[in-house]
Amino acid sequence: MSDRGIPRSYRTMEGFGVHTFRLVNEAGETALAKFHWKPRLGVHSLTWEEAQMLGGVDPDFHRRDLYDAIEAGAFPEWELGIQVFPDTPEETFAGIDLLDPTKIVPEELAPVQPVGTLTLNRTPTNFFAETEQVAFHLGHLPPGIDVTNDPLLQGRLFSYVDTQLTRLGGPNFSQIPINRPHAPVNDMLRDGFHQHAVHAGVAPYRPNSLDGGNPFPAGDDEHALLDVPVTVAEAPKVRANPVSFDDHFSQARLFWLSMSPVEKEHIIRAYTFELGKCYHQAIKERQLQCLANIDPVLCAQVATGLGLPAPEPTVPLADATPSPALSQVGGEWPADGRTIGIVVDPDTDLDGVNEVREAVFEAGMVPLLIAPHGGVVGDLPVQRTFATGRSVEFDALLLAGAPAPAPDAIPARDDKAGTPASAAVDPRVLLLVEECWRHAKAIGAWGPGGSVLNQAGVTGTPGVVTAGTAVEALTAVRQLMARHRVWERFPASVA
Repeated sequence: MSDRGIPRSYRTMEGFGVHTFRLVNEAGETALAKFHWKPRLGVHSLTWEEAQMLGGVDPDFHRRDLYDAIEAGAFPEWELGIQVFPDTPEETFAGIDLLDPTKIVPEELAPVQPVGTLTLNRTPTNFFAETEQVAFHLGHLPPGIDVTNDPLLQGRLFSYVDTQLTRLGGPNFSQIPINRPHAPVNDMLRDGFHQHAVHAGVAPYRPNSLDGGNPFPAGDDEHALLDVPVTVAEAPKVRANPVSFDDHFSQARLFWLSMSPVEKEHIIRAYTFELGKCYHQAIKERQLQCLANIDPVLCAQVATGLGLPAPEPTVPLADATPSPALSQVGGEWPADGRTIGIVVDPDTDLDGVNEVREAVFEAGMVPLLIAPHGGVVGDLPVQRTFATGRSVEFDALLLAGAPAPAPDAIPARDDKAGTPASAAVDPRVLLLVEECWRHAKAIGAWGPGGSVLNQAGVTGTPGVVTAGTAVEALTAVRQLMARHRVWERFPASVA
């Protein structure tokens, strides 16, 4: 229910490893580890209203956003990092069961150490061959990484292979080009559906005399994959979960306490919205009880929205220390690949628009000109019209003019043009401004654009700037974009 469930882009989405793996070095020493992908642009999300709008306006928004960024040269990057823990018999760290996939280890206790970078610098040449046929499998491990007794991990080791056998038509899915290892493979697997290789030899088994014992097992000098031997304590084997798996609320409370006030407001809103559409009273009451066991404020606020009494906790509230690393708010991040909408019309300061457009490109961002009609305005290409552009496409908005209603600003033709009174500015431009303002986006204007802010009633509010020149407006907006949203525009009611 948090903002992480509605990411702004794949480019601002964090890969959170749920499984714990075992690392082993050349000396045979082991450690436990969790893997993370950290987006270079930071972790950012849509607002609740944006997510609902995009579901209808542009269902392919995320895929198109990724493709557009790559084609614009703003290559998405993620930093690969690991959290490392001592490999103890208990397989716990700071009281946290490392084999429980529902638990995270706060980064303040075990920092994420960067070890590499992933850059997406091209799109697939053939989507079916390079994407649809990808066969992910947790057992595809390089030397030095081994699995643990994580029960969900162990289940996936089986289920992922079983899935690919059916989905990709047989046991030879690893020979499909997108799945083929870069290193040569010399194994004893033969035949089966879709066999691509032409194997030599007559004895695909060991020991054999017909092939002189070939193929021989790879030795340590060849860095062969080794299953790490682990000492198992003497104990009865039973079909049951560990006692630590019964802890359902401590990490939920840790997450809640780690959120900034505005993020808490969003969680309250999400619960209230979703439970408000639930027509089974028992389910609402059951979920409120869960929320009461997480935090009384969270429960009380959601209960108020549902018109129900807030129950008392049935378990003691966990003593959790907040983890600031879990919050998306409070830092500054690069604006690479961000999209800036620029509202123009034929009477606009086109020299200023061109100057801003070039500056946006130079900053590694993407400018989209929004005009009354398609084609060109002056000699500048138009990417969106007042009819086709929506606020959800833009990370920030610049107003270069105050466009009068366009010829197609007719309610019978475009619902967005509907207004109860005649307007000096195209109603769709005012709607664009109002939506960007509601979604806490940076808005800037220069010249006649300032009058649009006045008509929208947002002049002087946080994150809305009026400048004397186009470049000054862009500079101010870029500074605001570093924090992604202007959350101070809407003070939170919870601490």
